[in-house]
Amino acid sequence: MNNQFDISEFVDAETEQSVLSALVKREKLRRKELGFSQKTLATRSGVSYASIRRFESSGDISLSSLLKIGNAMNCLSDFNDLFKHKKITNLRDYKV
Repeated sequence: MNNQFDISEFVDAETEQSVLSALVKREKLRRKELGFSQKTLATRSGVSYASIRRFESSGDISLSSLLKIGNAMNCLSDFNDLFKHKKITNLRDYKV
């Protein structure tokens, strides 16, 4: 029995697990919007069918494979927003 839980289930906080879960949901939704099966996505991206299945079931995937999937679904530019935000060291600098 697995007794682990994600704190984001109880409070409004981002965790690695909550971000990963949301990412997987968005990938599945986009794949389905495009009308791609997992096998079609595998063929278009060059990522193995098994890797896509594993990603959609457990969130486990290499960055390289995730980039290939993003490219196959015309989402590659979404990765450009990672690590883009300036570190906030003063509350006066914080903008919503």
